[in-house]
Amino acid sequence: MVGGVDAVIVIIAVLSRSQAYFAAATAVAGSLAGSLILFLIARKGGEEYHRHHTSSARGARLQAWFHEYGLLTVFVPAFVPIIPLPLKIFIVSAGALDESVRDFSLVLLAARVPRYFFLAWLGSRLGADTLPFLRHHIWELILLASALFVALYFAVRIIHDRRVNKSSASV
Repeated sequence: MVGGVDAVIVIIAVLSRSQAYFAAATAVAGSLAGSLILFLIARKGGEEYHRHHTSSARGARLQAWFHEYGLLTVFVPAFVPIIPLPLKIFIVSAGALDESVRDFSLVLLAARVPRYFFLAWLGSRLGADTLPFLRHHIWELILLASALFVALYFAVRIIHDRRVNKSSASV
């Protein structure tokens, strides 16, 4: 239910408040490094897959959709603790579909920094009650993840529509 890194951050925060935020920072760095390695492997290995499957109209639509909204599928499972969402699948997809390394890294950091630092803060405040607290509030976390995805989806959609309208108006 709780990821291994999440549990380690909480345990460190419970045992040594002074090390909680260092543990969170280390987890962010490790998560970014590991995810980038997987992303870059998928990018290299996905070149042939990418060429073969995006040559069709359906593949091109998938790639266009992923470029517009796909990083949301990376953000939500990277952000919400406890929810067993398959982050690695979306990391591989982002790499194989040739997302920007910079954008991917920024999205991952935007998700991991608040997640891990929140867990460090929560662990240093609640102590041994942190993991039971998270388990008890799993449905609220699922609702948060769903609401966050919907809100971000519509925000990206609005930004996209404005860009399209501006480019249409200038033509």
